[in-house]
Amino acid sequence: MIATVIADIVRSRELLDRAEAQKVIHRTVARAEADAPLALAPLTAVVGDELQGEYPTIGAAAAALLLVRLALPDGIDCRFGVGLGDVRPVELDGRTIPEGPAWWAARTAVERVETLQQRVAPFARTWFEAAEGTDAAVVQSVALANAYGLARDQLVSSMSDRTRRLTYGRCVGRSQRDLAAEEGVTQSAVSQALASAGSAAVVEGFQALRAGATS
Repeated sequence: MIATVIADIVRSRELLDRAEAQKVIHRTVARAEADAPLALAPLTAVVGDELQGEYPTIGAAAAALLLVRLALPDGIDCRFGVGLGDVRPVELDGRTIPEGPAWWAARTAVERVETLQQRVAPFARTWFEAAEGTDAAVVQSVALANAYGLARDQLVSSMSDRTRRLTYGRCVGRSQRDLAAEEGVTQSAVSQALASAGSAAVVEGFQALRAGATS
């Protein structure tokens, strides 16, 4: 059982340069994976505005997708559907096609988060879905992940571009002093920005997910 991810670009048709946005997302995913290698298969563009990836656990997926969201610049955002279940790759004309309940669940999840954005949770960007037939413990884990994901997305979506960069830096272990030097501000300004945005909770959540994913 693994966690599969289907991602698409939010409001892609409104972007002035969709090709450049896709390049930015590709670089962002590569950076996040370099800083925290958690994927079995990192998010990769497959068709149109869609990306797909695979992670060993729901925690690894949640941690990796947080870094991607934090690293994306203003004006470019993605939503993510995470499916938990089995994968059965299909060989077709020399190609391996991802298939199976986990992928069906991921498709349901990305459609669900888009619906949430349009109705009750405009800042929602991530949804988790268990494949049909999974046991009660997995279903409970998915429910907890969704409760966490909705709160986390609210915080991240409310951050400024700079605060997301600072939060990303803290997630991957950079000091406030180094971040202040890079941004050209004082360490006190960094501390205040992180505190006002609730970044400490996001960072602690990331560390907990990463520890669970690599233990």
